[in-house]
Amino acid sequence: MPAPFPWIAEELETLAEQGLLRRRRTARRLAGGWCEIDGRKLVDFASNDYLGLSHHPHVVAAAQRAIAECGTGSGASALVVGRSIWHERLERRLAHFEGQEAAILFPTGYAANVGTIAALVGNDDAIYSDSLNHASLIDGCRLSGATVHVYNHHALVSLEGRLSAGRNFRRRLIVTDGIFSMDGVPAPLPDLCALARRHDAQILVDEAHATGVFGRHGRGTSELLDVEKSVAVRVGTLSKAIGAVGGFVSGSRTLIDWLWNRARPQIFSTAAPPAGCAAACAALDIIETQPALRERLLVLSQQLRDGVRQLGLETIASGSGPIVPVLLNDAPLAVRVAEALEQQGFFVGVMRPPSVPNESPRLRITVSAAHEPQMIERLLGALKIVAAAEQAV
Repeated sequence: MPAPFPWIAEELETLAEQGLLRRRRTARRLAGGWCEIDGRKLVDFASNDYLGLSHHPHVVAAAQRAIAECGTGSGASALVVGRSIWHERLERRLAHFEGQEAAILFPTGYAANVGTIAALVGNDDAIYSDSLNHASLIDGCRLSGATVHVYNHHALVSLEGRLSAGRNFRRRLIVTDGIFSMDGVPAPLPDLCALARRHDAQILVDEAHATGVFGRHGRGTSELLDVEKSVAVRVGTLSKAIGAVGGFVSGSRTLIDWLWNRARPQIFSTAAPPAGCAAACAALDIIETQPALRERLLVLSQQLRDGVRQLGLETIASGSGPIVPVLLNDAPLAVRVAEALEQQGFFVGVMRPPSVPNESPRLRITVSAAHEPQMIERLLGALKIVAAAEQAV
């Protein structure tokens, strides 16, 4: 019997030649900004555990207590078997943290974006999606059945023109990341909110990389840029700065009740484990009571960003926060640099198409409050050596 899908082997070989082939690796995240990759201990500059809370003793202890109380799984969809007490507590906790009437949990941040967008707009509607949006937002737009217009946040005149021309649509929704995950730059939320008001549209912001990191209370870019009251839908994740797992949406009670009844990924997925919800509750307590963690993270991030610029490497000028891209514009080169850094003891993210446009492969270096300044200085020293070696080739 011939092998199924005989074309796959050839396509995989092509990906390898282009520097686009991903391979599976065995990883173990450790405390203090470290990780273990395929059995080797490295300084971790690839994780989204921005505040280092996934190993915080209070967070770990909360998860352990919930496992002892509720077991390891949720059993089924929350609509079928009901929410555990920890799911209920976390939804109340998130609503309070976000300053909203209510919140709803999803098994992942991806599911939250896909389910929410598809529940709010459909065939007779229009979506206006930023060109740099995360894949989960893009897929949610596609699956909704709405007419999708892609805009560039550096050219909002074009977006306004499309909004003006789209008055015949039943509903209109502007969709954007709060912090763009590959560039580390904030969306122009004040301008977007003003456009939404002028053209009778609503705005959805995914705060995945901003929750716990930006804003006076850690609520994200909407808080940082003082537009919380203008944002109709705030999506977040528990798996980054909060250090747990899952996604959520916060907003009006009416919105949350609608999503409870119409968001398919939430309706038809087994709920996240109760232990993750307990861990997230403990992490939110820390985020609210220890703002010094956010301040430390931003100081360390600026140290890295300044150091990259001093090395003469290209990064995003308007970037801020813990995502620091190093633009290399060549996928095989990005892979070689990351492998060389790994040999020096540092694990960094390599971003290639389809995660980024074809013309902008890069390293995506991420900082954690668990890092020490010396770790960043050592990384910069290694990056200097590796970059010089590449230039000499």
